[in-house]
Amino acid sequence: MRKFGLIGYPLGHSFSKKYFTAKFEREGLDTCQFDLYEIPQLSDLKMVLAENPELEGLSVTIPYKEQVIPLLDALDPACAAIGAVNCIKVNGGRLTGFNTDYIGFKDSLNAWLKGEQIQALVLGTGGASKAVKQALKDLGINYVSVSRVADAEKNQIDYQQLNQDPHYLQKHHLIINTTPLGTYPTTEQMPEINPDWITGMHKVYDLVYNPEKTFLMRSLEARGALVKNGLEMLELQAEAAWKIWN
Repeated sequence: MRKFGLIGYPLGHSFSKKYFTAKFEREGLDTCQFDLYEIPQLSDLKMVLAENPELEGLSVTIPYKEQVIPLLDALDPACAAIGAVNCIKVNGGRLTGFNTDYIGFKDSLNAWLKGEQIQALVLGTGGASKAVKQALKDLGINYVSVSRVADAEKNQIDYQQLNQDPHYLQKHHLIINTTPLGTYPTTEQMPEINPDWITGMHKVYDLVYNPEKTFLMRSLEARGALVKNGLEMLELQAEAAWKIWN
């Protein structure tokens, strides 16, 4: 049996397991299975690998995308620049880290924008934001980060600045949510952003995919913004992971 899986904590509603189980059935890959490895601390990864010698690949989710790096034997060069890992290839006990969030997001956003010249606000500074920022750089899109704490050196403002100074939303028409706010089951939450300054010029890309339309998407769409969730990005990153594992 060829084994693949997902590590993270908690793993309540995993896209990956559903996606790969359906893919294996659809493509007649009877010798493949995808399991969830919910590990309360990252040190449990050694046990997971020891107990599942057939493992060929792992997806990595919150909160381990950055923490896992020191445990790996090698990093894909693009992944090293991002500083976060969401995909591990296991080969003869050797672990190599990749970032397929980057591939999935970049391809999905590029197709959505259709070459439009635009500037972005990236909400959140966690592991997912690192892949998003690298993709924006490579697509030539200027961005400002928004976090709870401002940091001028990192081109980062806080939510207070965003909500007190209208020029940020007047100038940046692409809003990308990389935070988990609004994810099921706490769906009536969203990052602090003033909907009154949103217009039909804005596009909102929310990496959350469950629910299909987040509170952020609904609130800003009501002001005329175009909205998109993270499902396509997830599908593209899953296919990129499958290529790496094979």
